[in-house]
Amino acid sequence: MIDQLPLFIFLSLLAEIIGTIGGFGSSLLFVPIASYFLDDFQSVLGVTALFHVCSNLSKIGLFRKGFDKKLIINIGIPSVIFVVIGSVLSNYLDTKLSEKLLSVVLILVCIIIFAFKDLSITTSPRNCIAGGSISGFFAGLVGTGGAIRGVLLSSFGIEKEIFIATSAGIDLAVDSSRAVVYGYNGFIHKHDMYLIPILLVVSIIGTYIGKLLLHKISESLFKYFVLVLVLATALYTLFFGS
Repeated sequence: MIDQLPLFIFLSLLAEIIGTIGGFGSSLLFVPIASYFLDDFQSVLGVTALFHVCSNLSKIGLFRKGFDKKLIINIGIPSVIFVVIGSVLSNYLDTKLSEKLLSVVLILVCIIIFAFKDLSITTSPRNCIAGGSISGFFAGLVGTGGAIRGVLLSSFGIEKEIFIATSAGIDLAVDSSRAVVYGYNGFIHKHDMYLIPILLVVSIIGTYIGKLLLHKISESLFKYFVLVLVLATALYTLFFGS
């Protein structure tokens, strides 16, 4: 991939900027990008997890004033439990089929939210645990669960700064957990490790640019940006994904 490295870096930076503005991280866009450049889906999962750890650390540093500790605990704990389950099962299940299934679910949820614009979900422990469990499971299984959590947090109607900081805090625990399992499964390969310092720099620059752009977006526009981004990526994955 050395000859295509500049293009990979550019697309990864773009994914990080959009992921920051969208509020749920870069993995939703980064997984299909990495799938194009890397040889196998196991490598995609391993590199995505490590890149997302770097990305979340960048967001926590730049959005640290927006944490909602209650949401982090209620969503984060079930997310970590189920990301481990999903990561273990990724060694045995057809992750491509699971990826298509996730896309269908996301498309349906986005359509429902667009159709019922006043629809909102309370931040009850039950809703947080359910959303955290589902997003964690798919994060471990197919490498991206942030879209589900993004739709969930968007439905809560919380401010964008709180949205991003809280999502990053949850994601850091989730991605650190699945990175350990992926490493145990042999998904993190030595020949891919040269990408990590590159992606660390990409995550810092992309998060900073995303934060600057985020200041120009209103709260109402932010919510719909999240949903449009999720819907577009889900449609692409469903019809054009490998």
